[in-house]
Amino acid sequence: MKSYIWNLLISIDQFFNTVLGGSPDETMSSRMGKHVANKDCPFCNLVCKFLNLFEKDHCIKSIEKDEGNDI
Repeated sequence: MKSYIWNLLISIDQFFNTVLGGSPDETMSSRMGKHVANKDCPFCNLVCKFLNLFEKDHCIKSIEKDEGNDI
């Protein structure tokens, strides 16, 4: 049941990334992590700082280099 819920959360994350113009197989955290690494999205920095409260360097750790084509 735990893995089912985790997979469901990831699919919701990927869905919203797709709705916002991102790759359908990439999470929002990965996409924002790429922007944080490139230092080109102040909003992404803000969101990732919030996520750092739950997991240190969450967005950077979430980067999927083989997914997405927006950066």
